Amino acid sequence: MKALVLPLLLTLPVFAQNTLTEGEKNAGWTLLFDGESNENFRNYKKETLSDKWIVKDGAITLTKKGGGDMITKKQYEAFEFTVDYKISPGGNSGLMFHVQETEKKPWQTGAEIQIQDNVKGYDPQKAGWLYQLYKPEPEVDATNPAGEWNTLRILITPEKCIQWMNGTKYVEYVKGSKDWNERVAKSKFSKFANFGKPTKGHLCLQDHGNVVSFRNIKIREIKAPAAKSDDPFGG
Repeated sequence: MKALVLPLLLTLPVFAQNTLTEGEKNAGWTLLFDGESNENFRNYKKETLSDKWIVKDGAITLTKKGGGDMITKKQYEAFEFTVDYKISPGGNSGLMFHVQETEKKPWQTGAEIQIQDNVKGYDPQKAGWLYQLYKPEPEVDATNPAGEWNTLRILITPEKCIQWMNGTKYVEYVKGSKDWNERVAKSKFSKFANFGKPTKGHLCLQDHGNVVSFRNIKIREIKAPAAKSDDPFGG
């Protein structure tokens, strides 16, 4: 009788969501969302956050249109930031930085990194692009399908800004440079005098009328000049 050979089952590590590793803590990262509290956020030009943004299953989710744009209570200047997002089929949202509450809409001061379902979404600006300003050359789509989690990472400093989607570097630029200003002048943002001008401001997660979820929201403020490495995340 042959011996029954059972397959060897490997136990893969399960990484806790909405937490910081010891390495991240030592590097100066701060957790903006612990999976239970939305205390670090409020609505644009409001003191509180709409109840249409709910905390459930370890994520902050915009459940329906009318929740309003959600911003960090604190303002940031130079920083690294990472967030996981899950967009609904055909959905659209965005991540803005250096937002000031001087205009009617947050995107009238803060540049927007597009978030959308690249398959069924209607906007020609794809997820991970800096809206109407910078896109990968050549174009690449590293996103996971709608309904699955994606990780967006950004580095924002006076010396350079970089955006990654799921570990793939998309774009690099210098905010306020000659190239930046020329691109802004050719975009829809040219009509807004304060667009892209602030060097410090809130981070904003957009209500574009579609269901979207966010988790693992982390930031590391940069006090010194940016590191020479193109990838401060080490990957």
